[in-house]
Amino acid sequence: MSAIQIKQEDALSIKFSHQIAMGQSRSLDLYFALPKEMGIGPQSLNEEEYYYSAIVGRRAYYSDGLHLPLVQSRFASFTKRTVEEFRLYLNLFAYQFAVAVENDTKELQRLTEAEQFYPALAEVTEQLSGLLKKFRRSEPADPKWKSYFENADNYLSWFCEQKLLKLLAHGPRAQGFNEVAEACLALCRAENNYRNDRRYNSAQTKADHNRISNKMLLLRRLIQQGVVLKEELKPLGGGLKKFINGLATGLVMLVVSALVIEAQGVFSGFTLSLVFALAVIYGFREIFKEDIRNVMWRKIQRGRPRWSRILRDTTSQEVVARQLVWLEFMRPQDVPTAVTEILKRRHRQNKVDVEFLHYGIHTKVSEEGFLAGYDTISEQVVFSLVPFARYLERGKSKVYREVDGKISNDSAERRYQVNLVLVYREGKGQNHYARYKIVMNRSSIIEISKSELPEELLAVSG
Repeated sequence: MSAIQIKQEDALSIKFSHQIAMGQSRSLDLYFALPKEMGIGPQSLNEEEYYYSAIVGRRAYYSDGLHLPLVQSRFASFTKRTVEEFRLYLNLFAYQFAVAVENDTKELQRLTEAEQFYPALAEVTEQLSGLLKKFRRSEPADPKWKSYFENADNYLSWFCEQKLLKLLAHGPRAQGFNEVAEACLALCRAENNYRNDRRYNSAQTKADHNRISNKMLLLRRLIQQGVVLKEELKPLGGGLKKFINGLATGLVMLVVSALVIEAQGVFSGFTLSLVFALAVIYGFREIFKEDIRNVMWRKIQRGRPRWSRILRDTTSQEVVARQLVWLEFMRPQDVPTAVTEILKRRHRQNKVDVEFLHYGIHTKVSEEGFLAGYDTISEQVVFSLVPFARYLERGKSKVYREVDGKISNDSAERRYQVNLVLVYREGKGQNHYARYKIVMNRSSIIEISKSELPEELLAVSG
């Protein structure tokens, strides 16, 4: 069973990632237990709007070694390959290189102790220098191939420089590590000079931070071609929703027609009173039609997948995988028993009323259609908690203390704990579980920690 990881991505976002092999079928369910005091529920947060605005996924071919020490060049001896094959495998290497840099630098950013940060920075700097040299030793001589290489080389050089400078800018300050910082800066200067010597970017582009940033975004998209899978997302239940709209309208009109006939019997002739009564009846029709439609739709939609997704190879257009996606607020009685049992293990002070937000994704990977040499795809899904944070209160309380007769106070921030239960199933196998505690305030995630499970439940590896 492959590992499934859940970790913090940015200040207010979390990411889960996993790999799925060719021919596999997998179900993943995430149950967010949101305390009701956060003010988040079906009345305040629309699931569909949250899905489109705050959940971002990336699915691509996967190879072992998405950390720098394990990245391997996949485009040696290309003299016997076509231009298309060269470009494809060049993109594969460049994409994995960029993902490796992202992974390792994000781990470095979380180190707050200088004694841990600077030795790790020295290691990453050395690895980057070696990999860039190894990459450039495979530069092709053919002009048809050279432009693709230069695009990737330009981007990787700039990207590595930016990540290292960001680490130095936000890393812990400490004396005694000047040599490490200087070696890192030396590599950044060398890469900047390298790009200048190769004339990769014009003077106008280098002078304008907007232009250089946007150019690099374009180069990033170019190296993703053939690697990141093409996604075709389709909302489900469109026909059923139209049927519900028609049925709700029909039921309301049935009642309205009966009331109109009754009103005509009560008011003899076409009088002002009859006109007023009809206006009231039709006004109530508009009010209740929407409510009845929403109630019927939620009841019928409950438990059904909301979207389907097809993943295609961008080069061959072959279908690589199919997915079904769920996102809904659940009633407590609909939550699986095992999930409820896991959440019962909370400390007494954390046993508060909650709203359950369920995200589910079922993936079936094809047994063919993969790019030659690959048999696994990687999926990363990022959940932004910004829509949750906007409902939270800012800390206003004070904590007082007395020391030697002097009274001082500190401002206390308001924190909330969101419990997350992950349920994983491979094919028709047994369910595996994991529970995480997410402590957050209005501005950031404070901590993500993994909690123990009841002994009778199988744990997810990760």
